[in-house]
Amino acid sequence: MTACSTAAPETRAPMTWDDLTSRARPAPDVEVRYGEDPYQVVDLWKPAGDGPFPTVLMVHGGCWTTSVADRTLMAWIADDLRGRGIAVWNIDYRGVDRPGGGYPGTFHDVARAADALRANAAAHGLDLSRVVAVGHSAGGHLALWLAGRPKLPADSRLRTGDPLPIASVVSLGGLPDLEQARAEEQGCGPQVIDQLVGPPTISSRQVYRDTSIPQLAPLGVEQVLVNGDADRIIPTHFAGDYAAKMRAAGDEVTVHIVPDQGHVELIAPDSPAWARAAQAIEQALGR
Repeated sequence: MTACSTAAPETRAPMTWDDLTSRARPAPDVEVRYGEDPYQVVDLWKPAGDGPFPTVLMVHGGCWTTSVADRTLMAWIADDLRGRGIAVWNIDYRGVDRPGGGYPGTFHDVARAADALRANAAAHGLDLSRVVAVGHSAGGHLALWLAGRPKLPADSRLRTGDPLPIASVVSLGGLPDLEQARAEEQGCGPQVIDQLVGPPTISSRQVYRDTSIPQLAPLGVEQVLVNGDADRIIPTHFAGDYAAKMRAAGDEVTVHIVPDQGHVELIAPDSPAWARAAQAIEQALGR
């Protein structure tokens, strides 16, 4: 009689940042400046050919803190999308630890960088008929905020110009609800929310109104949230809680929880988490 093994399948530990950043870093095709600060810059990843190319507007995370991460952390997935024939407008911005960062500077930078895409599209053969915003971690919040700019109140300090239309958003392990992010445990800590928008006070209600995505609902654009169930930085229930609020307001929100995937896997091009995200991006672009 042959014994049957009942051992559980081996599970791999979540990726570390070194697992990703120790790889050779791909290079973008064009650098575009939208301001004088070293971080007021965009990297354009442009497929071969003349276009027009479907376009992703990409926003890095790092707890809204420049010393934690900048746009170069997104290089590997930007390169992957470029290889799929998709142009990537990978923006940078001043974090809360930079002069002029926080509220309103960080938001003004993200808005200016997004609107610069429209000014540069024709020169680079970029198709803006269906722009998909993709953000990782804190960048997931900012990508969703870009989609919500048209909903900013008329008296908002963040309301500027004619916002670039965003057709869909794919958030990768995002922190879209700033009030929840400050109230509950998460990898960035509550103090960075205070650095971004100020501590909770009566006067801060207007700031949250302009910056926390559920306060802008409904956005009126498709939203896809991709999270890993082994994420040790962003609690998985943040995605479900956010989706419930936005659906109640009338938005279309889809949540994908990818098994055995952590926070880094969301921006690692050979991971199941990124495969799910890339599929969502392709679908959002109508491909």
